[in-house]
Amino acid sequence: MSALGDKAIALTQSLIRCASVTPADAGALDVLVQALKPARFACERLTFTQEGTPPVDNLFARVGEGPPHLCFAGHSDVVPPGDTKLWRHPPFAAEIAGGLLYGRGAADMKGAIACFAAAAIDYAKARGRELDGSISLLITGDEEGPAVNGTRKVLAWMKEKGERPDHCLVGEPTNAKRLGEAIKIGRRGSLNGTLKVSGVQGHVAYPHFACNPVKGVIQILARLYDAPLDYGSAHFSPSNLEVTSIDVGNPTVNVIPAEATARFNVRYNDRHQPESLIALLRDQATLALSGAELSYTLDFEPPSHTFLTEPGPLDALLSEAVHEITGLTPSLETGGGTSDARFIKDYCPVIEFGLLTATIHKADEHVAIADLEQLTAIYRRFIELYFERFGGAGAG
Repeated sequence: MSALGDKAIALTQSLIRCASVTPADAGALDVLVQALKPARFACERLTFTQEGTPPVDNLFARVGEGPPHLCFAGHSDVVPPGDTKLWRHPPFAAEIAGGLLYGRGAADMKGAIACFAAAAIDYAKARGRELDGSISLLITGDEEGPAVNGTRKVLAWMKEKGERPDHCLVGEPTNAKRLGEAIKIGRRGSLNGTLKVSGVQGHVAYPHFACNPVKGVIQILARLYDAPLDYGSAHFSPSNLEVTSIDVGNPTVNVIPAEATARFNVRYNDRHQPESLIALLRDQATLALSGAELSYTLDFEPPSHTFLTEPGPLDALLSEAVHEITGLTPSLETGGGTSDARFIKDYCPVIEFGLLTATIHKADEHVAIADLEQLTAIYRRFIELYFERFGGAGAG
C-alpha cells in the first residue's frame, strides 16, 4: 500500500463519517478544506439557496495561476442510508473488512473525491510553486437532491470571478465490474412527464353513460411504447421511455373513474432537444385519443440535458493513465443516469471517471481498498499527463 493510497483511504473514511445526506454538509467540506489548505489551495465556501429550497454548502478550491486550468468536480452529499438494519456495517462508520471499505458514499462519490483530492495535493506539493497552470476542485452538496443550489450556481459564481476551467473531470462512478473499464464522455438527457386523462364517471353496469379515462391512458401509453423515439446515434444508445406509475385513485370496483394519471421518464440521446421531444410526445398522445370522447393534459418537469464531449485529447490522456495503472483500455461510453456534468458542459469539455457502480445507493455500499489506491494513482498520473500536454502553451 502506497503512502498516497493511505492518504486517499484515510480521507475517504473521514468523508464517509460525515453524514452528509442531501442537503446537509455535516462537516464534509471542512474535512476537505483541512486537507487542501496545507497544499496552498485557496478555498471558497459558497452557500446558495432560493425560495422553497434549503441552503446548500459548496466548495471551490484552487491552486496555481493561469491556464491550463484543470478542474475536478464531484458531490459530497449522499442519498439516505435507508433501513440501517440491512447494513452489516454502520453506514457512516467507514469500517474496513475483508479489503473493502463500507459506508454511504464510498462509491458515489466520496471515494473518488478523496482520490482526486489526494492526487491533486500530492502533485501540488511535488511541484511547489512551479505549477504550470491551475488545479481546482468543485464540490457540491446538492447533486443527489434538486441540483438547484449546487454546481450550476458555483459555475455561475466562477464565471463572474473569471474562474473558467479549460477541462473538467467528474469523479462519478463509471465502471461496472472492474476499475478502468469505462470513461463517460456523455450522458443521456432525462425528461419526466405526467399524463392525466379526463373522462366521465359512471356505473360500470352502464358504460354508455360514462367515458372511461383508463382506456385513454392505456391507448396513449401503448402508442408511446410502440413508436421508437429513435434508433440511437454515433455515441448514444436509442432513447428510451419507461412508465413509472399509473394511478386511478379509485377505491371501488363498480365505478368508472373520472380521471386517470400516469407518470413516465424518457432517457433521450443527442438526436433530441427537450422542446422537440415534448412536442413529439404530445402529438403521439393526440393521435392516440383521436375520435375518443376524452381529454388529456401532458405536463413535464424541467429536463436534464444531454452532454457529449467528442473523443479527443482529454479522454486520450485519461485512457493512457488508466492503461498504465490497470492494464485496461477503457471504452468511451454515454450510458447511465444524469450527472452534474450536464451543467459543466456549457463551460468546458468534461468527461467522467470514477469507481464501480455495483453498490451505489444500496445497503452496504462499499469500495475495494485496492480500487481506491488504483484510482488515486490514475488521477495522479492523469494530472502529470495533462500538464505535459497542455502546460506552457495554455489549453489551446
